Amino acid sequence: MNFSEVFKVSNQLCKFSPCGKYLASCVQYRLVIRDVNTLQILQLYTCLDQIQYLEWSSDSMFLLCAMYKRGLVQVWSLEQPDWHCKIDEGSAGLVSSCWSPDGRHILNTTEFHLRITLWSLSAKSVSYIKYPKACQQGIAFTNDGRHMALAERRDCKDYISIFVCNDWRLLRHFETETQDLTGIAWAPNGCVLAAWDTCLEYKVLLYSLDGRLLSSFCAYEWSLGIKSVVWSPSSQFLAVGSFDEKVRILNHVTWKPIKEFEHISAITNSKTVVYKEAERCPGVRTDDLPFSTLKGNPSSLFSNQSKYEIAQLPFTLRTIKPDSDRANPDLGIGLLAFSSDNRYMASKNDNMPYSVWIWDIQKMRLFAVLEQTSIVRSFHWDPVQPRLAICTGNNKIYLWTPTGSVSVQVPVEGAFHVLSMAWHPLGQDSLLLISKDNLCLCYLETEDK
Repeated sequence: MNFSEVFKVSNQLCKFSPCGKYLASCVQYRLVIRDVNTLQILQLYTCLDQIQYLEWSSDSMFLLCAMYKRGLVQVWSLEQPDWHCKIDEGSAGLVSSCWSPDGRHILNTTEFHLRITLWSLSAKSVSYIKYPKACQQGIAFTNDGRHMALAERRDCKDYISIFVCNDWRLLRHFETETQDLTGIAWAPNGCVLAAWDTCLEYKVLLYSLDGRLLSSFCAYEWSLGIKSVVWSPSSQFLAVGSFDEKVRILNHVTWKPIKEFEHISAITNSKTVVYKEAERCPGVRTDDLPFSTLKGNPSSLFSNQSKYEIAQLPFTLRTIKPDSDRANPDLGIGLLAFSSDNRYMASKNDNMPYSVWIWDIQKMRLFAVLEQTSIVRSFHWDPVQPRLAICTGNNKIYLWTPTGSVSVQVPVEGAFHVLSMAWHPLGQDSLLLISKDNLCLCYLETEDK
């Protein structure tokens, strides 16, 4: 592995362009555009205030910078650096902003979710969508960019509206059978829309493009329900993570569960490989070190090195006791993700926060478990091959493939705690690592190279 030099970043705002050629990062009120291959600065833009959100247009030609505190959105063009656009929502305020799939419309949600303002960069027009629901995943676009689904709340009831994105015509509008709609997500093929209820009501609803209810699923009642929902890349499976520490896999034919994956603390199956991170400190005597070196940066001298060891079975995973008095306790399946080839699925059980579970979807069984020394913050699959990157908030990154796992320390001066990361969108063996105030690129060397 090779690592680039370190660059400044604010609010962990750093993103690859969809085409994979550019890297955008924010340093307070400045927007920096770099060439991915050379990391040379191509453009430098200055916004009116500190940037709080950053998003590329789908064609990588424009960049959206949102400043929620001031209700402002500024748009910058890579082809025409002198051109820029400013959108001021005024007294209505601004809580979220995003691009439409065509990269020429911007959807701004005002404070208190009173409305969504649709701004057209090409036609220089503005239109409004009323009654958007304040929920975590209230807007969903199909992968082909043709349709948008919007969760709405009218007269104390939940609705879903489906729009055609090329002319923003309302295609369907229907009421949902939910108490408090929490999120919606299109299948990757754009044929089925999944909607799920609040965690107090276990209910998953599947709708067709014309608004017909295809099926509904409820695993149990009178207990905390759904915590995470994700589609497989092939649209054949819908994975539903619940507070009962299980993942249920629904199939696309009957929309019934074909498998339940339990997250139990004792691993006993001999077909499951358990990778346990083991730390060791380098054997250095403090008497042999000069006083000036200790005073300068003692933390770098005694940084722990780690590696994975194959644990002997049976193996018991570390667990924590969730606080039942909290509104959202550390319990249940908080993270779910399928690999790009649909072969594997990774999950995290929040009351086992040190472990990453990897499931073989073809054989419908537990394939591997990785137990870390620190709490897992996030994990992401390579967009091209079955390769999983994991970060735990320390100065290391962890990679898993079906052939094994590796722990790598980020070799930079000072403290670089990896808080988030992102794969290159085209899978060009590079990984973006982001700490609190810095970023760097990690280059992975493959055998064919």
